[in-house]
Amino acid sequence: MRTIILAVACVLCLGLSLDALSLSGRRIEAVDGEGAEAAIRGEKLLKRVRRGWMWNQFFLQEEYTGSDYQYIGKLQSDQDHGNGLVKYVLSGEGAGTIFVIDENNGDLHATRRLDREEKAFYILKATVVNKRTGQKLEPETDFTVKLHDINDNEPHFSKEVYTGSVPERSDIGTSVMQVTATDADDSMYGSSAKLVYSISQGHPYFSVDPNTGVIRTALGPGDMDREQREHYQVVIEAKDMAGQRGGLTGTTVVNITLTDVNDNPPRFTQSIYQFRVPESSKSGTPVGRIKATDRDIGKNAEMYFTIVSGDGMDMFDISTDRDTQEGVITVSKPLDYEKKQSYTVEIQVQNTQLDPRFMSAGSKDMATVRIGVEDVDEPPLFDKASYLMEVKEDAAVGVAVGSVSAMDPDGARSIVKYSIDRRTDMDRLFNVYPGNGSVFLLRSLDREESAWHNISIIATEFSKSNNPRQTSHVPVYIRLLDINDNAPTFATVYETFVCERTKASQRIQTVSAVDADEPSTGHKFFFSLAPEGSHRSNFTVRDNGDNTAGILTRRASYSRLHQSVYLVPVVITDGDYPMQSSTGTLTVRVCTCDRDGNMELCNPEALSSAPGLSTGALIAILLCAIILLMIVVLFTALKRQRKQEPLIISKEDVRDNVVSYNDEGGGEEDTQAFDIGALRHPDAAAALEESAKQRRDIIPTDTLLYPPYRRIAARDNGDVREFINQRVLENDCNPTAPPYDSLATYAYEGAGSVAESLSSLGSASSEAEQDYHYLSDWGPRFRKLADLYGAEDSDFS
Repeated sequence: MRTIILAVACVLCLGLSLDALSLSGRRIEAVDGEGAEAAIRGEKLLKRVRRGWMWNQFFLQEEYTGSDYQYIGKLQSDQDHGNGLVKYVLSGEGAGTIFVIDENNGDLHATRRLDREEKAFYILKATVVNKRTGQKLEPETDFTVKLHDINDNEPHFSKEVYTGSVPERSDIGTSVMQVTATDADDSMYGSSAKLVYSISQGHPYFSVDPNTGVIRTALGPGDMDREQREHYQVVIEAKDMAGQRGGLTGTTVVNITLTDVNDNPPRFTQSIYQFRVPESSKSGTPVGRIKATDRDIGKNAEMYFTIVSGDGMDMFDISTDRDTQEGVITVSKPLDYEKKQSYTVEIQVQNTQLDPRFMSAGSKDMATVRIGVEDVDEPPLFDKASYLMEVKEDAAVGVAVGSVSAMDPDGARSIVKYSIDRRTDMDRLFNVYPGNGSVFLLRSLDREESAWHNISIIATEFSKSNNPRQTSHVPVYIRLLDINDNAPTFATVYETFVCERTKASQRIQTVSAVDADEPSTGHKFFFSLAPEGSHRSNFTVRDNGDNTAGILTRRASYSRLHQSVYLVPVVITDGDYPMQSSTGTLTVRVCTCDRDGNMELCNPEALSSAPGLSTGALIAILLCAIILLMIVVLFTALKRQRKQEPLIISKEDVRDNVVSYNDEGGGEEDTQAFDIGALRHPDAAAALEESAKQRRDIIPTDTLLYPPYRRIAARDNGDVREFINQRVLENDCNPTAPPYDSLATYAYEGAGSVAESLSSLGSASSEAEQDYHYLSDWGPRFRKLADLYGAEDSDFS
């Protein structure tokens, strides 16, 4: 006999009947051991089907608060015969921890409180096994445990604090912003997640739509004025359960700011302003500032000022300082206290950006500004800003060029005197009379050197005590008018050639002229052959009438051997008054030409110039070659002279001049190294020396002009000093002496020398040891000498 397998769910807690369970898709089948049973509640007889598990889901209420395990349902298999041999096994999500099953009877429990918002359902698996063998008696079957929702979550807004704005003076119902709240409860079951919005703080200025959460203005334009109140704080509530009693509530704060519109015009802080300005103020000098206030902010408070009327409209301007929004009045034209002492203007102020909704006749404001002019001591004022004067270049010194005029604009009308700023007339070409401002010449002028002269004249105001006070300057431009004082000349140096065989009246050159003058009607030159060249001339000059002339041949043949060069004088005359003329010379060379008239051979001068080298270039090349040759000769001579080194290089330092010989003397007994008899017989030695010193290119006439001096013998007992002086006098007076300075050294020691005797003969008798180490300080050349003298006698034994 087979038992009935029943899947039981907690339908009582859900309020569902068994019919509702069958209608929700869960089927219950019963099978007995004898035959088919009728289906529950008259269902059609079904075919027997053997099925071990008859469920697919259980329902469990969330947030269980009981102390015992929460009962979910009972699992039972047809393999369980009640003999205790069947064991129920549970696996899947939360099995063993969240969900437990009684392995003997299949009761399913939840061990702790569950939250649907954390996890809405769990999928589990169940099977039965034999306790003794552990063998599965049924395959695993999946089932679901779903959590039934309760209203345990209050609504939450997406932000704790919202920030919004709306223009001031908006109409009623203008949307400000929308707030949104959410509820974690199940929106598909009941009203736990159905929210309703309301405003708890912010009346009567704002309202909120209960279904959408849109915040709108609740008052009209006259009540929503930013200048009266700018910031509002509104508290919005969201309540679930469709706002019914017992529902949960969430709140949020909304900070709403009224943004500015241009609904206020600017206003002056006072109706009348007064300023004073010196009459010496330049254009653009600030006079004063006027201020207007605007209750609006930002761009709606920007304003601009204009002068709309008054007698100072042309004398003053007004602009707006964008940083301070103040009107700045400035001088536009020069002021004169002597002409007008005060001005009055009307100033208007208005916004730069107007709102048509609020623009009216009162959107502008007016103020009166009175400006007084202060008198100051002004410098002299010239009647012109600059002067232009003209004078002929041949004007005599002292001729008046023009005059300037200035006056003291003050009421005192002080005396004005004139002078020239010499920094603008360094050559002192002009001067001005101090009393009347007449400019005249100090030196003659030449237009060809400078056609314009720009000077500056100073006007100085003097007080009654003749003290200079104020000065002013004015530029004076002087233009020199041209006169015909320069003769025309050839435009360049003309050189041409003529073939030996040519034709009569053959043009060989076209010439033109230039003139430093600039006549008003333009240049006009006339060309003709000079009178001295017209007699038996070989060439003629034809004036072309266009300031050029052609040089023509007069005969058909020329001889290069007879005359190779012709000089043709041409007279050039200008057409101005007084007429000026000059004579230019054209050089014509005779050359051999081919049939086409091309030059083949000319005289040597023309041939040298044919390749492009003129006579001046050849002379320059020749001079360069001569200079180069002189430099080479001079360099060679200096090199030879450098090889003959003088006996003593420096007169100031004779100590380092060491003369070395390649032989070694024999000591004091060597009488051949030096002839001591030369000093004992000076007459013979002097005669030999005189013959050696005489120059071969000069005849010795000293015996006639200069009588021989009496020679003093430098004997042992003689006066050596007198001997030396005599020799010096002879060399000074002898014209045959060498033409260069020489130094003669004599071994004479004067009497009473502090250094005593320098001779080594006297020092030989001294037995005291000498220290020669100081010689090492003289350099490496004397270090060897110090070693030799400082050695002991045993070193040489």
